[in-house]
Amino acid sequence: MTSAPIASVLFVCIHNAGRSQMAAGFLRRLAGDRVEVRSAGSLPGDRVNPAAVEAMAELGIDIKDQTPKVLTTEAVQASDYVITMGCGDACPFFPGKTYLDWQLDDPAGQGVAAVRPIRDEIRTLIEGLIAEIDARQLES
Repeated sequence: MTSAPIASVLFVCIHNAGRSQMAAGFLRRLAGDRVEVRSAGSLPGDRVNPAAVEAMAELGIDIKDQTPKVLTTEAVQASDYVITMGCGDACPFFPGKTYLDWQLDDPAGQGVAAVRPIRDEIRTLIEGLIAEIDARQLES
């Protein structure tokens, strides 16, 4: 029997093709089914950035079958954490949510060598996020 997720997280960037997809991939891998993971973009691209796919594959995380999705009000309302990565004012705000803004370079148009440091920074941020979610769970 699996228990319900302890939190839900929505990652948002403009194209939902690089940073948010890598973040979602890391969170799925590192938190498992303890956290519900969503990602979306204010102007979603046609496909996930191939350099992001390659960079994540180097760590054994497969995001090649993910597709960019449009940001909806419903996705924000259904999430405990909303983490923006450069979507600016396009993200709706609802009270009671935890909003974080991660300032990350945009991997669009970059090769895998330029994407690796972005990927590694995202992993560090995800590890911190998981620690925060776990700490909040212990407090409640």
